[in-house]
Amino acid sequence: MTESTARTEIPDRYRYAVIPHIMVDDAAAAIDFYRRAFGAREDFRIGAPGGGILHAEITIGRSALMLGDAGADEAEAVSFAAPASLGGGTSVALHVFVPDVDSLAERARAAGAEILQPPRDMFHGDRTVVLKDPSGHVWVFLTHLEDVSEEELRRRLATTG
Repeated sequence: MTESTARTEIPDRYRYAVIPHIMVDDAAAAIDFYRRAFGAREDFRIGAPGGGILHAEITIGRSALMLGDAGADEAEAVSFAAPASLGGGTSVALHVFVPDVDSLAERARAAGAEILQPPRDMFHGDRTVVLKDPSGHVWVFLTHLEDVSEEELRRRLATTG
């Protein structure tokens, strides 16, 4: 028998998190993709003086995300870059808890996301999918299944091989 407690929608340690601010080559297209793929709501946007989007904020589930065009003069002045300009790689993965990771994965795939790891139950107590959006950002969506103690987490990790 495994050691766990009652399921909560979002674990307490993730309720209040750092708000990511990502840069993309076409923020308007990215917002449209996030709306179609992840059910995002656009909260507001500020246009850049030279065109494009200087700053926008969207909400995915209960998570806020800031984004803007990497090519905006203000972004270039502080050396923000989109993944494509970095050779297509990224040093950040964006984690978001959602109620149903399987339906989100299908919706995201249909909208053009690349599924890097299909949905599966993980040793840490979450059903997880990993995907890449058209801008090159890596997303990890999770549905929390159970709270797992640190001891049980270590035991499970040792047996996954």
